[in-house]
Parts: sequence; C-alpha cells; structure tokens
Amino acid sequence: MSEPTHAHPIDPERVDHARARLPSRDDAAQLTSVLSLMADPTRARVLFALDMVEELCVGDLALALEANEDAVGYALRLLRTAGLVINRRQGRVVYYRLADGFPEPLREHCLRQLIVLSRAPAPDEG
Repeated sequence: MSEPTHAHPIDPERVDHARARLPSRDDAAQLTSVLSLMADPTRARVLFALDMVEELCVGDLALALEANEDAVGYALRLLRTAGLVINRRQGRVVYYRLADGFPEPLREHCLRQLIVLSRAPAPDEG
C-alpha cells in the first residue's frame, strides 16, 4: 500500500461535521438489515402495492403482483416481523397494510427515486 501524498485530515471541520452526523454502528447495522430485507423484489413490490391501496389480503396481493401466494405470504411474514407491515383479521381473511408511521417520504420519494437513479446511465469517468 502506498503512502499518502498529503496529511489527513485535509479539512478537519468537515471531518468533525460528518462524524457528528453519522448514525451509530448499531443504528447503521439496523438500517442495513432493513434495507437488505427490502432488497428482495417480491418484498419491495409488496411494499409498493400496499402503498397504492389501504390494505390487501395475501391472495389479492398475489394477483396484483402476479406472484404465487406462498412467495407473497413469506414476504409478508418477513416484513411483519421487521415491523414494516401490520395485519388485521376479518373472519377468516387476514388483511395487510403498511405499518403505522411507515415514512411517507420513503414511499413517495426515496424508493421511486432509487429506481430512477439505478436506470440512469453511469457518468463518464475520465
């Protein structure tokens, strides 16, 4: 490994500012755990579908996602365990919805914007 050609920090104020605003290691681990959970296509689509309507049962979600009920049911179990969705029973039917307090900016901006960003061509490096 080569020696740096200059001493660090170059900008101690910015280093201190960044350090002060960073999440703790535990918070970062929790965040990456949730993001990993959301990284599955079926689980991501479940969240988008539940964002579009108030609630759906497993069968109706499976129809909306054009997926099988087992895959949707498994996705819902994981999302419910993580606290991202909640359910309610009405007779024999279980309905799922986004958890109370699911952040609207995440739904309305971040998730959709991440899709747009991922489709953008990579900037030329040079």
